[in-house]
Amino acid sequence: MERLIALCLFLPACLTAAPKPSETPAVAVFEAKKNIPHASVRIPALLMTSKGTLIAIAEGRDKATDQAGNDLLVARSKDQGKTWSKPTIAYEQGDDSCNNPCLVQDVKSGRVILFFQTFPAGGKEFSGLPVGPKDPKGNRLKYVTSDDDGATWSQPVDVSDAVKPANAATCASGPGIGIQLQKGKFAGRLVMPFNSQDAQRNFVNWVAFSDDAGKTWQRGAEVPQEGMQLNEVQVAENADGSLYLNSRRWKGTALRKAAWSVDGGASWSKSVDDASLPEPTCQGSLLAATAGGKPAIFFLNPVGKGRANGTLRRSEDGGKTWAESTLIIPGPFAYSSMAQVGKDIGVLYEPNSNTIVLYRAISGTNLEGK
Repeated sequence: MERLIALCLFLPACLTAAPKPSETPAVAVFEAKKNIPHASVRIPALLMTSKGTLIAIAEGRDKATDQAGNDLLVARSKDQGKTWSKPTIAYEQGDDSCNNPCLVQDVKSGRVILFFQTFPAGGKEFSGLPVGPKDPKGNRLKYVTSDDDGATWSQPVDVSDAVKPANAATCASGPGIGIQLQKGKFAGRLVMPFNSQDAQRNFVNWVAFSDDAGKTWQRGAEVPQEGMQLNEVQVAENADGSLYLNSRRWKGTALRKAAWSVDGGASWSKSVDDASLPEPTCQGSLLAATAGGKPAIFFLNPVGKGRANGTLRRSEDGGKTWAESTLIIPGPFAYSSMAQVGKDIGVLYEPNSNTIVLYRAISGTNLEGK
């Protein structure tokens, strides 16, 4: 089945009001076998740059499996998502597979960094790949950069030696976005969230961070976990400069997993279940913004069976509680990535079908600062 990644821009409305569909259809940014030649497209990442360009990244797959010779595709919008450039390839590696795109920008230099992982041709996530960072035939951690808002991209930089754990068979960034810290002692730090698995398929979370605008990276400590395992992950900055981490479960109860850091991601509190956030075993997205004069964290994921019913939640206490929750996209809804678009939230997401998803008037949230 063809897969569509579409952009929804949410128009101002009360967060607790029922969503009202717009007459305007969502924009098809990547559409398999239509504006891209690939048989499948998945795993969205969305970034609004400091110059006002929306950059969308996705995996163009030769077939609908996770490692299928995937290319990393890019499309750009200069008008807040109304229209998009024709997708092009940001990076490809022949028959090898490129996975889990994760975007971040160093605001001072304007440089955009796109992290991803590579698998050798024929290699799979659970196929017994070499453990550790040394074997070039294993899963590698890389990034490319852009100094022109995603129009062109650099040659890849391999950071496996610096970042990949010695016991890791595979690692995966995000997918979605990294962040640059704005407050406190670690202001300016770039933070990229990861999961990794050992040879026994045990998963953990950690972050890689850079204090020199992305020139060098180091790995923080694992998120402590007990009776659970953490998988695909995103992070957001709280009002005081601390970090909030929200993760998909690999093992444990059917709830999202959360942890906090007060040292810029170098270490973390013990991970806990969030009883307010049901987990249908799917990626979720985070966005920190100022809404209605208050710092807030927004979380978006499916809550229905079979990956459906995209639901947006807002926290004003750093992810400890969720004051508001709104079903914004009924029906099929899988992976997503959020960005602030003017005063609204833009969502790049997978409806898991070739059906065009409608614009929907929901949170609006009257975001500030961009």
